[in-house]
Amino acid sequence: MQRKFSKLVALTAAAIAMAGIAGTAMAATGWQANHPRRTEVNDRLANQNRRINQDVRNGTLTRSQAHSLHRDDHQVRQEERDMASQNGSHITRSEQGVLNQQENAISSQIPPK
Repeated sequence: MQRKFSKLVALTAAAIAMAGIAGTAMAATGWQANHPRRTEVNDRLANQNRRINQDVRNGTLTRSQAHSLHRDDHQVRQEERDMASQNGSHITRSEQGVLNQQENAISSQIPPK
């Protein structure tokens, strides 16, 4: 009886240790995918996408102008992904500054409300 109890305790401890290791690995991956600087850059890109589409519907942008702006946004998004792949799935402050400048340039081409 004592032996069965000892085996049960050992197996339970091993299972808890494995769950803890797996939980830590998943938490690190979640943090990297949702890093605040990446989130901010991607939220700005999504907002610009909405603004461009709205201006096409309102008639303040032509489809060809919108296509050009979307292409520019896509290039910024690809650059953000490339930067993140080089830095452990996050971007540095200076990289965020570069991306923000590019987004500002695109944003200035979108007519104001």
